[in-house]
Amino acid sequence: MMEKKKLTINEWAEEDRPREKLMNLGAEALSNAELLAILIGSGSPRESAVELMKRVLADCENNLNTLGKLSITDLTTYNGIGEAKAITILAACELGKRRQATDVAKRPTLDSAAALYKYMHPKLQDKDVEEAWILLMNQKLDLIEAKCISHGGITGTAIDVRIILKEALLKNATAIALCHNHPSGNPSPSKEDDNITACVKKAADTMRIHFIDHVIVADQRFYSYREEGRV
Repeated sequence: MMEKKKLTINEWAEEDRPREKLMNLGAEALSNAELLAILIGSGSPRESAVELMKRVLADCENNLNTLGKLSITDLTTYNGIGEAKAITILAACELGKRRQATDVAKRPTLDSAAALYKYMHPKLQDKDVEEAWILLMNQKLDLIEAKCISHGGITGTAIDVRIILKEALLKNATAIALCHNHPSGNPSPSKEDDNITACVKKAADTMRIHFIDHVIVADQRFYSYREEGRV
């Protein structure tokens, strides 16, 4: 009887390949062996990277802490793991330990116009042209990301509402705020500012995203549409 040919990972169904699986479903959908297989890249002629890492983990009683205690010499006893792969595995284990020991970064809470101004003023105070930023937040109004979406002239900058919604959806933001500067030092809104505020508010409402505020930053002063009862 002919011996059945061993399939390589590249010959697996695309949805079963670790890299594609991570891209489509996220890292949390992969087993420890699949994650480690991505790191080492390949196995041996006798077994795939996933099968190799399953065997290594089985010898460690499927405990990642035990895996991290192995030496380079221990790992290179496995056919298919050379020094480079052993170093990659141990480096990943060390990063995992360091991440666990690191405090979670504190996200600023932007629950008022003053908080928005305080966060954005250092970024905008020295700009000699207008910049528009979108601040993406979770339901607790903790900042997910602040992103410049427009860089313009002295008296105005073009803001595309579609870009704002795209960024909010990509980051799973449930609340957003708009912020831009007035290099003139006068925070009073223009007619164009009023129009873009209304457009963003309407678009956000349609997508069930809470539009917190539009804050205009000037030197030591700011204008808040929310505080003025305009959003």
